[in-house]
Amino acid sequence: MDRTKAKQYNVTSLAYIGDAVYELRIREMVLNSPNMDAGRAHHGAVRYVSSNGQSLAARTMCETGFLTEEEERLLKRGRNHRATSRPANADPKKYKWATGFESLIGFLHLAEDYDRLDAVINEAVRIIREHH
Repeated sequence: MDRTKAKQYNVTSLAYIGDAVYELRIREMVLNSPNMDAGRAHHGAVRYVSSNGQSLAARTMCETGFLTEEEERLLKRGRNHRATSRPANADPKKYKWATGFESLIGFLHLAEDYDRLDAVINEAVRIIREHH
């Protein structure tokens, strides 16, 4: 699908697909680590897929200018969207940043911009690793 059509999705839908795409990519990364079984893989993935990790990555990418203007606008649109629910144990601000991050991932996936999707995910992983 082209970028124009991908932009027509609302941010909730983008975050929904972005969550699944990002989680799958992180699970693949963790499972490819040496001597990894499913139980240890789950614990290894948590820091990357949690709202804390995603929020850190999103804020850092915005602050450092890693994202294009279009990407940052989309991320912030997802962040600012009024959520109808959130996990009870999640910090509301971090959850909003994580939702924005997932919206961006969903958009890049639906726009079939796989090179940029890889770059954003790799940068998120680098940022989260650096801070944990």
